[in-house]
Amino acid sequence: MENNTPRLDIRLLKWEDIQAFFKEVKEPAFRAKQLYEWLWKKSAHSFEEMSNLPKKLRDLLDERFEIRALRADIVQKSGDGTLKIRFRLHDNYLIESVLIPVPEKERYTVCVSTQVGCSLTCKFCATGKMKRERNLEAAEIYDQVVLVNRICEETYQRPLTNVVYMGMGEPLLAYRPVLESVHWLTSEEGLNMSPKRLTISTAGIAKMIKKLADDGIRTNLALSLHAADDEKRNEIMPINEQNNLEALTESLQYFYQHTKDSKITFEYIAFKNFNDSLEDAKKLLRLCRQVPTAKVNIIEYNPIDGEQFEKADDAKINAFAQYIRQYDIAITVRKSRGKDIDAACGQLANKG
Repeated sequence: MENNTPRLDIRLLKWEDIQAFFKEVKEPAFRAKQLYEWLWKKSAHSFEEMSNLPKKLRDLLDERFEIRALRADIVQKSGDGTLKIRFRLHDNYLIESVLIPVPEKERYTVCVSTQVGCSLTCKFCATGKMKRERNLEAAEIYDQVVLVNRICEETYQRPLTNVVYMGMGEPLLAYRPVLESVHWLTSEEGLNMSPKRLTISTAGIAKMIKKLADDGIRTNLALSLHAADDEKRNEIMPINEQNNLEALTESLQYFYQHTKDSKITFEYIAFKNFNDSLEDAKKLLRLCRQVPTAKVNIIEYNPIDGEQFEKADDAKINAFAQYIRQYDIAITVRKSRGKDIDAACGQLANKG
């Protein structure tokens, strides 16, 4: 009689569960460590690859478990070298990751997704117009880094240098898998990346920013700010109604006090005649002065379907940045990458 019981995804099991399995099948305890090494250090996507496990054990593992690896569905290359990779998940949902190469600085960054869709409905973001279907598992976030790293090495003969949690979804609403993925990317049992090469971005959930600090996170933090007063921020980011700038400022101060060496960045999309005036710059400066070490990235707006926002004029952006800069706040004006393939900030929507 055929066994129709679905196989468990082995990467969802905790260390204790793995140990219990090997005890159950009367295999030596060291096999658990070998398996974990294959899964998280060597990034194996099949049991057959696990060459130091006996064939009989590999067959048993394959019978009882599966590894739900991501599959690259579509890869697009922008004229500026940016790559957008659409991944198909085991349940046929689609997500996107973006590889941003900056060869002159030897920086190769992957922007990873944390949710299928998003629930936050920020007006300027294409992902926010999609329904949130589910959070990604830690292994699905981890796989984006592993697979994009392979693409990076094939395309640019260089490994990834940075990971930013700035793709589809709100990372702090996928808190458990995000922190688990950080562990597998940065721990010695995993890929052993420096936490300082990772940045978690959030639209601003004050209590979860504090929780990051309480949980001892060592990554950098970016706040998608986009307006430095509550009235304007409420208009474009409904989440601000429950997480106003006073609450966010307090949570960022808390984060700084508990982490000290983690960088805090304000991400600020400049919209024409909305948040690009010198008055807006003064409000942003006041905010920056309340958060030690805060720096600012001014981001070019990338058009999305159904919205009337426009990119701020270069002259206004430069005047805005210069005003902030004169007060010794680090500020960078970033040009968008991958606009021609809908891979730029706010454009990820599984268009293919």
